Amino acid sequence: MRVSLLRIPGIYAVDREGGHPAVRVERGTPVLERAEDVYTNHIHADDLARACLLALLRGRPQRAVHVCDDSELLMGDYFDLVADLTGLRRPERITRAEAEVRMSAMQLSFWSESRRLDNRRMKRELRLRLLYPTPREGL
Repeated sequence: MRVSLLRIPGIYAVDREGGHPAVRVERGTPVLERAEDVYTNHIHADDLARACLLALLRGRPQRAVHVCDDSELLMGDYFDLVADLTGLRRPERITRAEAEVRMSAMQLSFWSESRRLDNRRMKRELRLRLLYPTPREGL
């Protein structure tokens, strides 16, 4: 059996309900202050769809591929960018201790890991050219 495993981070798209990160910003959900913030990766839904197709066509057997854009952002900076590009107010910055009191377990789970995925294998092996290399182009 031939398997290609795609590791996919936060997916966003401006044209589907609930897919635009501005929805979260509009709700007023706070983010961690910079000193306690975590790194996060993203991929536009259109680039993800293209990566899935290319994995079927070009994926090497028994390989894991990180499917993410070229950005390297702290989560708070990502949501600040979303706010700036959509004309919304930037999210409130809070400490992790405040977050543990104010956030649900599901929300806190997003802040429990800090990751920086490397997409060089996606570009090299799948030969994917991103339509949206950073959230700035995709939003």
